[in-house]
Amino acid sequence: MLAAPNLFAHRPDRSVRPKAAPFLPMSRAEMDRLGWDQCDVIVVTGDAYIDHPSFGMAIIGRLLESQGLRVGIIAQPDWSSAEPFKILGKPRLFWGVTGGNMDSMVNHYTADRRLRHNDSYTPNDEGGKRPDRAVIVYSQRCREAFKDVPIVLGGIEASLRRIAQYDHWSEKIRRSVLVDSKADMLVYGNAERAIIEIAQRALKGESPKAMTDIRGTAIMRSSLPDGWTVVDSSSIDDPSAPVSPRAAGADRMAVRLPSFEQVTADKVLYAHASRVLHQESNPGNARALVQRHGDRDVWLNPPPIPLETNEMDGVYDLSYARAPHPSYGDARIPAWEMIRFSVNIMRGCFGGCSFCSITEHEGRIIQSRSEGSILREIEHIRDKTKGFTGVISDMGGPTANMYRLACKDKETESVCRRPSCVFPDICKNLNTDHSSLVQLYRKARAVPGVKKIHIASGLRYDLAVRNPEYVKELVTHHVGGYLKIAPEHTEPGPLGKMMKPGMGAYDEFKRMFDKAAKEAGKKLYLIPYFIAAHPGTTDEDMMNLALWLKRNGFKADQVQTFLPSPMSLATAMYHSERNPLRPVRRVGSEIVSSAKGLKQRRLHKAFLRYHDPENWPILREALKRMGREDLIGPGEEHLIPGWQPVGATAKPREKGGKTFLTQQAGQGRRVVPPVGKAPGAKPTAGAGGKPSGMKPRQTNLKGR
Repeated sequence: MLAAPNLFAHRPDRSVRPKAAPFLPMSRAEMDRLGWDQCDVIVVTGDAYIDHPSFGMAIIGRLLESQGLRVGIIAQPDWSSAEPFKILGKPRLFWGVTGGNMDSMVNHYTADRRLRHNDSYTPNDEGGKRPDRAVIVYSQRCREAFKDVPIVLGGIEASLRRIAQYDHWSEKIRRSVLVDSKADMLVYGNAERAIIEIAQRALKGESPKAMTDIRGTAIMRSSLPDGWTVVDSSSIDDPSAPVSPRAAGADRMAVRLPSFEQVTADKVLYAHASRVLHQESNPGNARALVQRHGDRDVWLNPPPIPLETNEMDGVYDLSYARAPHPSYGDARIPAWEMIRFSVNIMRGCFGGCSFCSITEHEGRIIQSRSEGSILREIEHIRDKTKGFTGVISDMGGPTANMYRLACKDKETESVCRRPSCVFPDICKNLNTDHSSLVQLYRKARAVPGVKKIHIASGLRYDLAVRNPEYVKELVTHHVGGYLKIAPEHTEPGPLGKMMKPGMGAYDEFKRMFDKAAKEAGKKLYLIPYFIAAHPGTTDEDMMNLALWLKRNGFKADQVQTFLPSPMSLATAMYHSERNPLRPVRRVGSEIVSSAKGLKQRRLHKAFLRYHDPENWPILREALKRMGREDLIGPGEEHLIPGWQPVGATAKPREKGGKTFLTQQAGQGRRVVPPVGKAPGAKPTAGAGGKPSGMKPRQTNLKGR
């Protein structure tokens, strides 16, 4: 694996570094109290400012502060004019612009493009405090406010829109957000290394637009730089001979993707471009990518080099206030309520699920904190976080149980081009030993003042089944009432497109879970959740999933429908009807069908909620069309009854069933445990988990 200078190698001497601000200033009055006449960098964000390492504006701001820079925050400004963008004056070096911890379109709209009226990253959960396509709008206002100040984009919205991408809300291909925003530079993925280098070079007078060689960044070019060669992958009809990323000169080799104009006109080329992008994602062997937009190129430098453990510790040990900015008063910010008693122990995910943005944003190499850093944060929560009662609501990350898991051989890791380390099977080179995580759990439980630690992050159960000791530790000490996991489907067709394991792994984990719960003398329940209308899912697949739910006594209230998020492999399947997990050809490529029409998407969702009388008419119609009238009737063997209750607006449920909340992908899920069984304990924050759309791991300029 490539090496990089230590993240904090540039840290100035404390004698010349300003004292850390209680909070990064959001007003001129705060700047005056700090004795500042000007900010070096101003971060504009679509989220409320919460000074905590789960939020990107805080990480980037505090990291730059550690370099001796003065950083201001403009959070959720009124974008109707440039005036609110002038509140802190003119930044000396550059603007940092981010939509926030979520893509603004995902934040605003449901999978069926219905407007959401709340925003968990806003005081009092108020909607409408950020614009659609926030990074574009904010960049325009920054340019209007001070036209000569460079603009650097970052965060999940910029990261997932760094090349031409299918946009679900307009149903068309949009240009790279770097083009539409007219910004000087885009930072994608984990941005700590890039943002420090940008700041250090800006201090020396270099413009971000001229910084063409920083990993994890995108810039615009008019021509190929001297000394570089291009591998032309812009066509599948007459492709250039493949060139190994290990070939001589590969470090100055760029791969040309089909242009914006080509992928707009040709869905097959869109799928091909998606496949190439995801193949060039390993920092150890990825090459630069080039995509033409009109008469200029969007130039993507290779991904950032992951942080080492001591660097991760340094990031999380910065001078965070660990609270929302005082200007919000007593306002409730749901995203803060969700994570204020939780601890992020790692980042990255090698699962590679095709519908998820984590791997393509954070990367698949796990970056873990040390035990000492994690335990210190627990002590900070105990001593400094208002309202702490002794319960840590989560201790995890993008995935609960990938802490310190990695390839057994660094050389093998550096040349690997697999999109997932666990699909179709767990790689033989992957270390799956959970002993470090078990040890961490035990030490964390022993911290004085800690009564309970829940594990609420998503659990990779196909890894857990290889570690019986871990499952026993988890169930005995860290599950309260129920544990949610994500099979996502039961049928091989959609599971293969999702890059998820088969139900055999779920069955094995459930057996181990139930055994451990019985041995611990606890009544615990395993709650699986699923996706409707994912690419590659047929009506028959959804019917079979509904039958599985019925057999196992699960009744989902609020369910998730697939949302084609920018740049994901599943979105490429949805738009192109091709499978980019395999080579894309004009003839012979695997065709992938998707539920696109509102009627079919509603049908797939209705199968997940087979118990709701409001869904029975559409399900009866579908079952008759599918030749499965045998599933309509009054018996236990039937999926739905043949009769319809009068005014079927009520939503009855079987006696003994209690509804409780789980959450995923920005939408709550209420799930009834098996019929006749009620949870043995009141649900807790630790059992509920975090919706992926709200994961504080997906941060702003830093982005996770």
